Amino acid sequence: MKVLVTGVSGRVGRAVFVRLSARHEVRGFDRAPSSAVGLLGDLTDADAVERAAAGANAIVHVGGLHAPHVGVVDDAEFDRVNVLGTRMLLAAALRHGIRRFVYTSTTALYGSASTPPSAAGWVSEDLEPRPKTVYHRTKLAAETLLRDAANAHGLSVTILRMSRCFPEPAPMMASYRLHRGIDARDVARAHELALGMDTSGFRVFNISGATPFVAEDAPDLLRDAPSVLLRRAPELVRAFEARGWPLPASIDRVYCPFKAEQELGWRSSYGFTEVLKMLDEESSEVLPPSAEF
Repeated sequence: MKVLVTGVSGRVGRAVFVRLSARHEVRGFDRAPSSAVGLLGDLTDADAVERAAAGANAIVHVGGLHAPHVGVVDDAEFDRVNVLGTRMLLAAALRHGIRRFVYTSTTALYGSASTPPSAAGWVSEDLEPRPKTVYHRTKLAAETLLRDAANAHGLSVTILRMSRCFPEPAPMMASYRLHRGIDARDVARAHELALGMDTSGFRVFNISGATPFVAEDAPDLLRDAPSVLLRRAPELVRAFEARGWPLPASIDRVYCPFKAEQELGWRSSYGFTEVLKMLDEESSEVLPPSAEF
């Protein structure tokens, strides 16, 4: 299959590019130069987008502005890149008869809906998003464009709402892998599986680390996370004790990946033990415990 992948100069886009390149003919598109970029251009440059889409059988749209850009980049730029850029890429797909579209979204767009006051949020795809920032709002707006196109034109559109996926201090990153974090390689695998879905229609999946928690744990997770961790994740408790790290006192949300596991056939492979391994190997993908954040 000939696949256009946007945003290949970023960490997640590069991981997706590498994973798909082993099985497909992949063209990388980004406005920032890198070794993965086959065509340099902006998502709102009509000529560049037209050249990028020409000859493709599928589009995997990873590129966009993200949470770290909030407060640094003007809101208008978020609209231009995340919404208008998606609109132009979608229009090019329709012109070129491209029927498969995979979009990299974020669990962050659930916003305030993910953190109710009296229990940890149990965040499934059925939860109605309540965006808090321009990042959340523009990612949700892009999803809406794609949903409408899937309904109107019979496209196969898969939205992957990925959880937290960037280097952080090791204790935080390790515990997040139980409820709100993911490895870029697992994200890439989800994109590969989503690309293989042939049926038309619109689908949304949370892509987050395999959780040992169940919905009934939600009240105790918020008020006494160590007791739940001792019951549900004793291996992590022992690992933290061995390194002298405190357990998180409270866990305020769990991004539930069960739908992706059941319907997409995906499951994360890189949990908290991988974070510890990368720390011990001095990988730049994990920050030391003493790092300020």
